[in-house]
Amino acid sequence: MIWFLEGQASQRDIIMGARDALVVGTKIFASHSHDRPEITHLADMSFVEPQQLSERPQWAIATALASGVKVVVAGRFGGLYEACRADFEQAGLTLVTGATSTRAFELLDDKALFTAEAERVNLACVPAITVTNAEELALAYQTLSGQGEVCIKPVVGIYGQGFWRFKEDIDPFRCFANPDAREVSFDAYLHFYKMKAERPAMLVMPYLAGSECSVDMVCEAGRVIEFVGRRKSGGHQTFERDTSAVHLALRAAEHFGCDGIVNVQTRDDCAGVPHLLEINARYSGGIGYTRATGINLAGTFAARRLGMAEPGNDWIDGVRVKAITVAVASQA
Repeated sequence: MIWFLEGQASQRDIIMGARDALVVGTKIFASHSHDRPEITHLADMSFVEPQQLSERPQWAIATALASGVKVVVAGRFGGLYEACRADFEQAGLTLVTGATSTRAFELLDDKALFTAEAERVNLACVPAITVTNAEELALAYQTLSGQGEVCIKPVVGIYGQGFWRFKEDIDPFRCFANPDAREVSFDAYLHFYKMKAERPAMLVMPYLAGSECSVDMVCEAGRVIEFVGRRKSGGHQTFERDTSAVHLALRAAEHFGCDGIVNVQTRDDCAGVPHLLEINARYSGGIGYTRATGINLAGTFAARRLGMAEPGNDWIDGVRVKAITVAVASQA
């Protein structure tokens, strides 16, 4: 039996992928801390996770032992569970967090540390300057702006929250009128930044003008088992495997010892050369799209962890998909 703890909304896609690959009768468990029946109703048994994060690891161990679960898959909070790996192993449970050490999570969660480590091992990445105050921010912008457009993002964060592009030829009010554009003049940003003495650490870096490639993959202790690269193209997503961006992502996952279903993001510069952006030690929100390529990543992961035969993955070339919204009914 396998248990998928709270993850992204794509937890639903993960459960469906695993279901399609596992031997009939294999029980799948799921849990979430909120009312998410569109996810939990797909499982054979579901649980409501404690609201207090600190309580979840020990609760998961006790619940897994009482329910006969063998494999516990952390979702959004891999680092929290990784810190308790010894407790899971002592209980005879297989824990999958996205990595195999707390040090790996430190490197992956802190983008400044991640960038430094990538540079150290010659993995092409976007160079960045860490700033913690207005003076450092102004100096970093001055240093980089002569080379082209500059952007900024938090050292720690997800979903692109806090990311902005600095553009000098726009109305300073644009960041309020159209925040989704993620564009702001540097002077306007600095003005508001200085209104508080202390700010979380931020990364100032060159803005790469090329497209982004998001690579979903199944890893086992730093060894990549299966993978699919996704790239947005207008209103669609296209897929790739044998490209420089995908190869860079695979090398990065191997170096950082990824373990589980993870996601690596790269972005091309104006010459089409890919650079690492980040590694998410969890499955991505868009992993469900990859099923259209004939590759069942969730199924491959679940089958291997439970010692079962892998699904018959057969790559389909030239596929593109478009996301649509569907309604999922459940009983109140």
